[in-house]
Amino acid sequence: MRQLKSYDGLEQKQWLQQIRFNTRTRSLVLTIVLCLMVLAAYGAGILIPQEAAAADFLHAKQPPSWQHLFGTDNLGRDILMRTLKGMSVSVTVGIVASCISAVVGILIGIAAAAGSRFWDGVISWVIDLMMGIPHTVLIILISFAMGRGLRGLLAGIAATHWTSLARLIRGEVLQLRSRHYIAVSRRMGKSDCWILIHHLLPHLVPQFLAGLILMFPHAILHEASVSFLGYGLPPEQPAVGIILAESMTYLSSGMWWMAFFPGLLLVLTVWLIDRLGENLRRVIDPYSAQK
Repeated sequence: MRQLKSYDGLEQKQWLQQIRFNTRTRSLVLTIVLCLMVLAAYGAGILIPQEAAAADFLHAKQPPSWQHLFGTDNLGRDILMRTLKGMSVSVTVGIVASCISAVVGILIGIAAAAGSRFWDGVISWVIDLMMGIPHTVLIILISFAMGRGLRGLLAGIAATHWTSLARLIRGEVLQLRSRHYIAVSRRMGKSDCWILIHHLLPHLVPQFLAGLILMFPHAILHEASVSFLGYGLPPEQPAVGIILAESMTYLSSGMWWMAFFPGLLLVLTVWLIDRLGENLRRVIDPYSAQK
């Protein structure tokens, strides 16, 4: 009976390990598929020539058709081509701003947790202050102060999206500092820089990557919203926010396609990137292997 019970327990353990392996494998496959879809949309926007979205007054304000899947705008420009090029601009802005903001977040988080109590209190107060101000308002103020345009928009997004990651990194570093192997390394005479490189940073890489990708869709949405309000990219730039702003004038005339398809593509892109970040977090997070 005992042998039979031990055999059943071993078989059940192997079955659970197989389910766990399949779950992580599915997450990895889905992550690769989502990454390829985002890269395909981004590459399509870059490879489309400028002439494909040029004005053609003979075909202005046409509804969706086989020739123009998303229809045309008031100047006869193909909305699909213009939206794809606008998404490539939004993705570029999101990548640059998210990378800058993620690096700032991890540096400030480490500085807050590894420094003195005074600096920890000051940085925590700054994080609370930044999180208490609506991101859109702060981005508009920074962009307006820097003369609008791409530079002001990048500065505004990068300066407002690091707070959540910094707070997460701070809490993680505070937990790691209480570990026994950190105390052993200090007793062995290891410097703070050595402990940071060999002990802290390897544990912070999953949080950094997941935070970077999850920050990405927020940056795209804020770029589109600020450009929609007229404080972001210039009007001649084919950005999704500008396309949506231009379409508002013609919605009352029944030209719904000018706002529906660009907005739908923006939502789908943001959703894909958000799912990509969630699945990547499951793949690289060591704690998810035990679930």
